[in-house]
Amino acid sequence: MTLLAAFDWLEQTALGAALRDSSWLFPVVESAHLLGLAILGGAVLVVDLRLLGFGLRGWPTAYVLEQSRPFLLGALILMFVTGIPLFLSEAVKCYWSDAFRLKMPALGVALLFTFALRNRLVRSRPALAGWQARALASGSLAAWLTVAIAGRWIGFS
Repeated sequence: MTLLAAFDWLEQTALGAALRDSSWLFPVVESAHLLGLAILGGAVLVVDLRLLGFGLRGWPTAYVLEQSRPFLLGALILMFVTGIPLFLSEAVKCYWSDAFRLKMPALGVALLFTFALRNRLVRSRPALAGWQARALASGSLAAWLTVAIAGRWIGFS
C-alpha cells in the first residue's frame, strides 16, 4: 500500500466522511481546534514572554510554567482530538499539501523542544542566564509559530 493509498483510505473512514458531508460538523470541529490553538498560544506565550523578560517579572519562571501547564496540556488534548478528524476529512488534500508536510515535523519539533528542553531547563535551572532564557524563548516561539502558520496555510492550499 502506498502512502497516498493509505491517506485515501483514511479519508474514506466514517469519521472523515461525516465531517466532509456535514454542513455544520466541520466548522464546529474547526472552531474547537482554533480555540485550542488560542489557548495553546497563550500558554506558550506567557512562559516565553517571561523568559524574554516581558511581563510577570515578579513571578519565578518555573512558577509561571507550572501555572500554565494545565492550559498547555488541555489545549494539546483539544487540538489532537479535533485535529485528527479534520485530517481525516481531507487526508488526500493533506497528502499533496506542502503546508501539511511542514506542519507535522514542526509539531514534533515544537513538542520535543517544549517538553524535553524548555520545560526541563526552566524547572531545573531557576536562574537561567539572560542569553539562555532568550534562546529558549526564541526557539519555542519559532517552533510554535511554524506549526501555527503552516496549519493556517493548509486551509488556504
